[in-house]
Amino acid sequence: MQERKLGRTGVKVSEIGFGAWAIGGAWGDVSMEDAKAALHAALDGGCTFIDTADVYGDGRSEQIIAEVLAERGGEKPFVATKAGRRLAPHVAEGYTKANLSDFVERSLRNLRVDCLDLVQLHCPPPAVFYRPEVFQAMDELVAEGKVRHYGVSVEKVEEALKAIEYPNVATVQIIYNIFRQRPATLFFEQAKKRDIGVIVRVPLASGLLTGKMGADTAFAADDHRAFNRNGEAFDKGETFAGVPYPLALEAVEHIRKLVPGDASMAQFALRWILMEEGVSTVIPGARNATQARSNTEAAALAPLAPEVMSELRALYREMIAPHVHHLW
Repeated sequence: MQERKLGRTGVKVSEIGFGAWAIGGAWGDVSMEDAKAALHAALDGGCTFIDTADVYGDGRSEQIIAEVLAERGGEKPFVATKAGRRLAPHVAEGYTKANLSDFVERSLRNLRVDCLDLVQLHCPPPAVFYRPEVFQAMDELVAEGKVRHYGVSVEKVEEALKAIEYPNVATVQIIYNIFRQRPATLFFEQAKKRDIGVIVRVPLASGLLTGKMGADTAFAADDHRAFNRNGEAFDKGETFAGVPYPLALEAVEHIRKLVPGDASMAQFALRWILMEEGVSTVIPGARNATQARSNTEAAALAPLAPEVMSELRALYREMIAPHVHHLW
């Protein structure tokens, strides 16, 4: 497992981290035993970066992380959480100092720490990026010793570009995968210029890029892949990267031909992301120890050949981009 610098935080983190949404909720039933085993396996595999949020399982994800880290002892990984989605309604006006302070205090309790390593505004409404007072509130939470660093999680490239204009935004979390390649056209360049840490989420397009799904794959009622395909609960780009499911399955069959014999498609898809030097860490989720172990092992794959990268760019341009590129 190699490490990369997380932007201006100066912290070195594993290039493959652990996304803790699945162990919190909205991915079907994940038992406490499986959730803890998944996180243990990721940490055993060299993961030093964990990403969670206060709304994942209404705090369950944060609490599981705290419990596992207490069991392990020793040096702690870098833990990033998110705030803002507890607002109801989720509107820009709710991003006040008082509300953000309340969210931070709750995460401090859930994670059993005195200071949060990183707090990310959790895909806020676009208007938030034009409210300097929100970022001033985050500066104050840093000054108060409650938060070490802060950043944003975004849906759109335009939101990311606006966010990094604020001088103390240290990180941006964004969707980037074989089916969502737009961040590479401008955002990564600008992030590098400003020394912004880039955290890549939805790296496997909600499991599509594992190559294990088909037209008859069924999802539990409480799995966002069943209830959010058209954005019924949150941005549809978070589910299957916003790609129409039948088209995505067709594209997966093209990708399958490019995967080397010593790798799974999921590992191949993660390695593709790591080919971008502007990425600090990628955070695949895992529902069990086997998945987590496989994810960390992707770090050992050889770099992808130039002709493979070229084919994947062409596939995106010809099949996928017309459906997603202009939206996010």
